[in-house]
Amino acid sequence: MKKIGSYSYPDNWELHPLPDVLFLQEGPGIRKKEYQDHGYPMINVRCVQDGYIDMSKARAANMELATTKWAHFQIDENDILFTISGTIGRAAIVKKSDLPLLMNTSVVRFKPIHPALDLNFVYHYLRSDFFVEMLKDMSTGTAIQNVGPSHLKKLHVPVPPLPEQQRIVSILDEAFATIAKAKNNAEQNLKNAKELFESYLQGVFENGNWETKSLKELTTKIGSGATPRGGQENYKAEGISLVRSMNVHDWEFRERNLAFIDEQQAKELDGVSLQENDVLLNITGASVARCCVFPKEYLPARVNQHVSIIRPKKELLDATFLNLLLTSKPYKDQLLFTGEQGATRQAITKAQIESFRISIPPLKEQHTIVRQLDTLRAETKRLEAIYQQKLLNLEELKKSVLQKAFRGELN
Repeated sequence: MKKIGSYSYPDNWELHPLPDVLFLQEGPGIRKKEYQDHGYPMINVRCVQDGYIDMSKARAANMELATTKWAHFQIDENDILFTISGTIGRAAIVKKSDLPLLMNTSVVRFKPIHPALDLNFVYHYLRSDFFVEMLKDMSTGTAIQNVGPSHLKKLHVPVPPLPEQQRIVSILDEAFATIAKAKNNAEQNLKNAKELFESYLQGVFENGNWETKSLKELTTKIGSGATPRGGQENYKAEGISLVRSMNVHDWEFRERNLAFIDEQQAKELDGVSLQENDVLLNITGASVARCCVFPKEYLPARVNQHVSIIRPKKELLDATFLNLLLTSKPYKDQLLFTGEQGATRQAITKAQIESFRISIPPLKEQHTIVRQLDTLRAETKRLEAIYQQKLLNLEELKKSVLQKAFRGELN
């Protein structure tokens, strides 16, 4: 077996430096001031998805410059586009229907120049863990990984006999078509599982012929907090929890990115101390109207200005019932409409929450509805976990098939 680093190839496969077998070119780095609302379509790193080009994310360049100064950056049919910034290693073969296109930076194009190198074999190789991991090992940048043509030119490309290349391509195409079909089925099943719960939830709160009251009548507290002086720079590694909008998701509280403050900072926010079973509602920004019940294991805690505490009167309103009600489509739509009335950004005020009217049954019936919905939610989450795992398994299978292909292990 021949080896490059830790990767092995069959002895009858040739190994060539990449520039010897592939034409390689990066885009010119067209600047923002040279973008236009209309003009020559220009590809960027976001356009190149796994196996296809998303033209909805393309920019436009100056038409005259595209056909003069940048003419040699025009993309051709059957070019392989490959991303080298951010998500390194997305690749797509350009179709005639994608044209015309102009390259920009962070994307390179490849063309086979070896007389016995199959285009689709190259395409699959560029997507393999072999190739992408070797490239990532050379990447620069921390928040965003980057590589350039100088890195790519250091790599090698295996060139089996042409009939073997074509056999490998045929096996991979068939395997990937089967995997894609299985993924589509799993994704549809996952979508169906999520929609089942949401549909039932909607039905419960659309059809209830119950008493209507304002949230002010049904709660002992409605209010949001503030960010401690100094902002994020003064958060602590541990201490008293400070809940932010990123922690509040529909039906669940997420610990990730939970902030902490010290006793003195918390004292300044005593008016927004959280209690077990408080209902949290995001009241500003893109996550406005997300809602969950606060769990006791994160006490003591405060909230910042982007999250409102809604504390139900226990003798009138069950916290979990309220959470389910506010996340059901009829009420969620009302909250989103309310949030969109802000002058500059999505926002819901304390007064709007207090006057928000909901229909509720007697407390005993609320408890019954919560038990029924909790049972359905648990079953839905179980199904979601099954389908999510299936999707992960299919991705691993795809990687495994590619790995075998370029070790010469496909039968």
